[in-house]
Amino acid sequence: MEAMRPKRPSVEHELLQQGDEDVSLTSWRIFRIMSEFVAGFELLRRYRLAATIFGSARALPDDRWYQESQKLGYLLAKDGFAIITGGGGGIMGAANKGAYEAGGESVGLNIRLPHEQRLNSYVTDSETFHFFFTRKVMLSFASEAYIYFPGGFGTMDEFFEIVTLIQTKKISRVPIILVGTDYWQPLIEWFEGTMLAKYRAIGKKDTSLFQIVDSAEEAREVLRALDTSDLETIKGTA
Repeated sequence: MEAMRPKRPSVEHELLQQGDEDVSLTSWRIFRIMSEFVAGFELLRRYRLAATIFGSARALPDDRWYQESQKLGYLLAKDGFAIITGGGGGIMGAANKGAYEAGGESVGLNIRLPHEQRLNSYVTDSETFHFFFTRKVMLSFASEAYIYFPGGFGTMDEFFEIVTLIQTKKISRVPIILVGTDYWQPLIEWFEGTMLAKYRAIGKKDTSLFQIVDSAEEAREVLRALDTSDLETIKGTA
């Protein structure tokens, strides 16, 4: 008797609904994807100058980086930046809260998840996405500056996305600010010691695509040192 072949494990993909037999897309899904792109770009084009802030959704109000994110959202909103986040709680909610308290533009690009993510109450404008990849495109297009607080896999994913797009010249170079030396320095040392020195997998100039700061005030000064008129042209040349 022929041995029974083990069944392949079922892998669920966000493009598919449970029970689908293959990976072909039905027409309604294609139109849903298109509608998410249209809605996202229509939202983002309303903001002339924006900064996107990333970080852990699990940070609590008594966390140092939650407080620094709230302060930074406030300071940058006062400087005329729209503050854009992933729309959730933690670091994202703190940044939106700061912008909201400053009377500024506070935007959330939310994602529907079965748990953890819920649109925070401090956004003044928002769009909620079903597909991760459409939201990722919006977050990559969104801003003239990208700021990363300590976070999890999602934060790292967004950081590497922007760094790769700049490294490969798919978008114009934008300021990338990493907040928190204790969190980010070990990763930078791995870039330099392992990726660059040992494996030569990146170039020396790739390690200068970002800079580390330790406070909201330092991050603000990095952006204030730049010509905001130059920042405003980035989205049009990406």
